[in-house]
Amino acid sequence: MKPEVQPNKIVVLSGSGLSAESGLPTFRDSNGLWNQYAWHEVASPEGWQARPEAVLAFYNERRAKAAAVAPNAAHRAIAALEQAYEVVVVTQNVDDLHERAGSTNILHVHGELIYARGTSDARLRYRIDAAPITLGQLCEHGTQLRPDIVWFGEPTQFMEEARAHVASAAKVLVVGTSLSVYPAAGLVKAARGRAEKVLNCLDFDKVPFGYTFMQGKATEVVPALVNTWLNQAQSQA
Repeated sequence: MKPEVQPNKIVVLSGSGLSAESGLPTFRDSNGLWNQYAWHEVASPEGWQARPEAVLAFYNERRAKAAAVAPNAAHRAIAALEQAYEVVVVTQNVDDLHERAGSTNILHVHGELIYARGTSDARLRYRIDAAPITLGQLCEHGTQLRPDIVWFGEPTQFMEEARAHVASAAKVLVVGTSLSVYPAAGLVKAARGRAEKVLNCLDFDKVPFGYTFMQGKATEVVPALVNTWLNQAQSQA
């Protein structure tokens, strides 16, 4: 049974295109180490086993780049929705730009750069912010720390919770994702038919059924849409 639609609830599904407008390269566009290795060498359990030092260096570089950029107008607008709505952000992004913009309810389905975790079954987790992880840096159980990132071949996090949130939302905003990475891309199908559904992405194959496509940069489209939704909430108050 699907959850009931909550008229004051907005779910935002965000992807790397949103952070790219802050100057953060997308995963596949990252310079440096990405050009030296195939994806499975720096973003898979097999790559971790074969070249842990290369994996750590790659994610240390990504972590430093993420720390050096700031949330953009779209991030800040999404956070502003909390003035009038219950807002859940479901993001494929591993940076903390949503948090720094002020959003308070965020599901990172692909993990977070600002955390490291041990490789024991306990998966002990530590906040490291912009600090690098080094080979030989261990968790309390004596296992090597790794990025707390979902690699290719590992299960995506919070999917059932995210699907339930989308299914109970009165409004759904999809921004900055190519809708090509599954299972996260499939979340758009969980939205109810009567929900207001908006898509703002620059690189995707087709508009999902029932969604309204709003063309343009997220930093321009999202603030304007948020103003409209905030005005709607004010008029209904």
